[in-house]
Amino acid sequence: MANQGKAGAKTAARARKPAAARPAKLVLEDGSEYAGWSFGKARSQAGEVVFTTGMTGYPQSLTDPSFRGQILVSTYPLVGNYGVPLEPKTLEPRFDGQGIPCHFESGRVQVSGFVVAEACDEPSHFSSGASLSAWLEKNNVPGICGVDTRFLTKRLREQGVMMGKILVEGTRDVTLDSGLVPHPVDDVSPKEVKVFYPGGNADGNNAAPGGERPPRIALVDCGAKANIFRCLLARNVEIVRVPWDHDMSGIEYDGLFLSNGPGDPKACGRTIAMTRQAFLTGKPIFGICLGNQIMALAAGGDTYKLPYGHRGQNQPCVEAGTRRCYITSQNHGYAVRNETLPAGWEPWFLNGNDGTIEGIRSARGPFCAVQFHPEGCPGPRDTEFLIDRFLEEVGKQKGGKEQP
Repeated sequence: MANQGKAGAKTAARARKPAAARPAKLVLEDGSEYAGWSFGKARSQAGEVVFTTGMTGYPQSLTDPSFRGQILVSTYPLVGNYGVPLEPKTLEPRFDGQGIPCHFESGRVQVSGFVVAEACDEPSHFSSGASLSAWLEKNNVPGICGVDTRFLTKRLREQGVMMGKILVEGTRDVTLDSGLVPHPVDDVSPKEVKVFYPGGNADGNNAAPGGERPPRIALVDCGAKANIFRCLLARNVEIVRVPWDHDMSGIEYDGLFLSNGPGDPKACGRTIAMTRQAFLTGKPIFGICLGNQIMALAAGGDTYKLPYGHRGQNQPCVEAGTRRCYITSQNHGYAVRNETLPAGWEPWFLNGNDGTIEGIRSARGPFCAVQFHPEGCPGPRDTEFLIDRFLEEVGKQKGGKEQP
């Protein structure tokens, strides 16, 4: 199986070859190969090959820590047409006064490689400071274009995600297992505690009118997307960011937030144990993506790996009870087993395509989580109101009001 089929050959023939590009190919662990041309950094690299269905937002996807160590395939045919929002002379990202990246989900490119049908090397947008190829090259990340990504996506849907490698002509070959990241959450999680203040007021003088301190949210950062910070800070809360394996005994907080992150949730044993202890405090807990899986494991449930995962900006999720369907942004390869949820816990949202759990909630306390991204950037953000609900619950407890 050393070709990508007639459709793939036609796509490669139609796609425009980037200037001075080298021949390259994507090789999957099943032996199938997909020929194209190199862009970005001319180097060979291995990783788990996954696909995303987003039509836009490649700067955010490529910097999403949940993609750490993976080779990302874009199903959308043209990528790079609006460039990358960077400082033009240095090609460095922009940060706000508290060190949060302004346009990305982290301060670096997280993927191991990028596979597209056609890469635009002449972007046109007022915010663009560099082309996609120049940005990937600066970050030492290879890309391959001229591939029939829809044909490739069908194969990944049929066979499931596989290890693969981008091989660029004239560069050193790599093995498939060289792309494995032993503990991706530990790789992307910060190593120190840091406090973020609403309004960018880094001196901590952020009391609300009347001298009342704003709610303090402990954010367990397993690879949190930057837009989680933006959404919380915009709602006038103080964030205490802690590493994934931090001892929470010395942290004061009004609510606990479990972030997204890459890899198998069962590798986060310390986070699971910390969440189990947090249940005993009765304080509100909200989780997103990996945080949903960690909450389920802490409650006594189980998780499993999906055949090809949910990644994109158009996943339908149906809320239990209301039966209302929301279009959501997602990026995960694991899910919660419905039948393993213990008494007192129930599914909150279900995926409209395959029925997998997209959220859980507890009848024993203010604990809930969703598998999708309410803070999705660039969107959709139809479910961002869930963050408001969590903060309303935090406000009730902080104000000493009785729980409903």
